[in-house]
Amino acid sequence: MREYNNPKTGPRPAESLPAARLHDLRHVHATSLLLAGVAVHVVAARLGHADPAITLRVYAHVISSQVTQAADIFARAVDEAA
Repeated sequence: MREYNNPKTGPRPAESLPAARLHDLRHVHATSLLLAGVAVHVVAARLGHADPAITLRVYAHVISSQVTQAADIFARAVDEAA
C-alpha cells in the first residue's frame, strides 16, 4: 500500500488506499468468501478455526444478510409465479 500511495516514479494516485492491518485483511478475506457463497466450513478451515461455530459467531452479520437476500429472491420468484 505504501508503494501505491507514494510511488517512487510517476504521479500519486487520486485516492490513496487506507491503512490496513493484516488482521483487517483477514476479515476482508473471510467476508468476501462468505458473500461469494463459499460454505462456512471451508472459510473456517482457511481461517484456521477449529470449529465452524467460531466463524459463524464472528461473521454472523454477513451470514444473516445472505439469509435476508435469499428470502427476498424467493419472495420475488413466488410473486412472479403468481
